[in-house]
Amino acid sequence: MGLRPPHYSHLLENKTQVDWFEIISENYMMEGGRPLAVLDKLREKYPIVMHGVSLSIGSTDKIDFDYLKKLRRLAERIQPAWITDHLCWTGFGGHNAHDLLPLPYTEEAVANTVERIEKVQDFLGRSIGLENVSSYIEYRHATMPEWEFLTEVANRADCGILLDVNNIYVSSVNHRFDPSTYIQNVPADRVWQYHLAGHSDYGDYLLDTHDHPIIDPVWKLYHETIRTIGLRSTLIEWDDHIPEFSVLEAEAEQARGYAKTAA
Repeated sequence: MGLRPPHYSHLLENKTQVDWFEIISENYMMEGGRPLAVLDKLREKYPIVMHGVSLSIGSTDKIDFDYLKKLRRLAERIQPAWITDHLCWTGFGGHNAHDLLPLPYTEEAVANTVERIEKVQDFLGRSIGLENVSSYIEYRHATMPEWEFLTEVANRADCGILLDVNNIYVSSVNHRFDPSTYIQNVPADRVWQYHLAGHSDYGDYLLDTHDHPIIDPVWKLYHETIRTIGLRSTLIEWDDHIPEFSVLEAEAEQARGYAKTAA
C-alpha cells in the first residue's frame, strides 16, 4: 500500500502484514526531515517502490535534469524495487498544472515520449514503469486508442507498465469503451505492477479521487486482469480522507483474495 504520513506512527510501532510500500517520490526528495527519517526506518523492514507525479514524460518542454538528479539521489539512498511515474504531461512552458493530463494518442506523441523515456532511463541507469492515467477529455486528432498508444510507447522505449485498473474503469465510463478490450490488448510482459483505488461518481462522469473504498466493478475488472495478464504486485491507493490503517489492510487482504481466486 501507499506510505502516507497519517500512518507513520502506527507503522513504526506495529508489525503489519503489508508486503511492500510505495512512496510518492517528490515527498521524499529532500535532504532531511521526518518523512525521510521514517522512510529510512521502514526501508529496513519492507521493500520500497518509488512512484512519481512530476516527471511529465509526455511534455514538449526540456527534460528537467535537476529533478532527475534528486530522483536518482533518492533511488541511490533507498534502493527501490522499481521507479514509476505517469504516461502524461503535467505542464508547459515551465508552468506546472499539478495534474496528470492525458496525451493525444498520435504517432508524433509516441515518438516524442519514447525519446524522452530513453533519455530518462539512460540518466537513471535503469528502466522505469509508466502508469495509464484516468482521463476526462479526448483529442479529435487522436489516431489510435489509449491501449495501443500505451503498448507502442512501452515496446519502443523498452520500459515497464504500471497498469492502474481503477483508471481503466474510470476512463472506460467517461469515454464509453469496453475495459475488457483495454486489458486484452496490453502486452502482459511489460506489466510490472497494478494499482487499485476508489473514485467519485458525479453522475455524468467518474473522477479518480483515491478517497473511497474500491467498488465491485473495479474488483471484478481486477479479477479479469489477473486472469488475462497474470499475477503482479498490487497497490492499494488512498490519498485523501485517509482512513485508519486497518481499513487499508482489509482492502489489501481483499486484493489477495481476488488474486488467489483468479490464479
